[in-house]
Amino acid sequence: MELNLKKKEDCTFDAVSLGEIMLRLDPGEGRIKTARSFRAWEGGGEYNVIRGLRRCFGLKTAVITAFADNEVGKLMEDFILQGGVDTSLIKWMKTDGIGRICRNGINFTERGFGIRGAVGCSDRANTTISKATPEDFDFEHIFGELGVRWLHTGGIYAALSEQSCQTVIEAIKIAKKHGTVVSYDLNYRPSMWSAIGGKGKAQEVNKEIAKYVDVMIGNEEDFTACLGFEIEGNDENLKELNLDGYKKMINEAAKTYPNFKVVATTLRTVKTATVNDWSAICWADGEIYKAADYNGLEIMDRVGGGDSFASGLVYGLMETGDPEKAVNYGAAHGALAMTTPGDTTMASKSEVEAIMSGAGARVKR
Repeated sequence: MELNLKKKEDCTFDAVSLGEIMLRLDPGEGRIKTARSFRAWEGGGEYNVIRGLRRCFGLKTAVITAFADNEVGKLMEDFILQGGVDTSLIKWMKTDGIGRICRNGINFTERGFGIRGAVGCSDRANTTISKATPEDFDFEHIFGELGVRWLHTGGIYAALSEQSCQTVIEAIKIAKKHGTVVSYDLNYRPSMWSAIGGKGKAQEVNKEIAKYVDVMIGNEEDFTACLGFEIEGNDENLKELNLDGYKKMINEAAKTYPNFKVVATTLRTVKTATVNDWSAICWADGEIYKAADYNGLEIMDRVGGGDSFASGLVYGLMETGDPEKAVNYGAAHGALAMTTPGDTTMASKSEVEAIMSGAGARVKR
């Protein structure tokens, strides 16, 4: 496997993400519909990956996004700065004061417990980033002059609007032209695609994007809905994992898109909202590599677990070039991220590597 990464010394950033960052309002152990207070976090599918690369793994990262220039936007910027991620590429847009022109996205998320699943309620129509065009960011300057080793983006951003579909394709094309490695998380959300054409539009856009992607990430639903690959004989409710079916699907995807250098998917069997079996596999150079199993994983907050898998995978690929190590970095980081609240990681690289080495949960004093 050869990703042909650009040299660190030739680039301003190790990695950047393109996507929406929302204000997450979390009712803690309670329900959205009965809450009287919420804890505020930041989060977003693409952002969570790049923050993990900075906060857990120590890489130099930045976000390409847009905010309405108001107090909520400034709060979002403050969260991002606390995570150590560079904010110089953010586009600030004027707003009319009540969000008719543009606004910042909000995401209410409750964690679920036991037989009660997690619930998300987004308020993100007409957000600033959904209206942003390539000219708002000057991708030629970012990828051609500043220099970026890795771009991560995904299907959540693509699904925001007809404009975001166009913007993500343009960004990926320019990144590839300048030698930046591109990873993409399919992250299919039917409720988001429904407003702009549904599954048909999702496949049209994602099949075009896939032509330029080096590292493709997604779960079984993502690959089916976005790219049309089916897992034969898979249990509808994922009570039993059909590993052979996953392997066949990934091999088929890699054959269809010869530009894919790595294809990865998380493996999750949901026992309850708070107990899952968790692992991952990735394909590279015709071989399938499987991560360690985290069976009976106890979960505090599952949101962002897949994003933390992606950041661990990307780190492993960038720093080791070994797909087996990379998928294990991803699975361990994703597992740890789900033991803490919020979308973003609270783990350290040393903790991830300790879990990879089989460390237990004894008290550390």
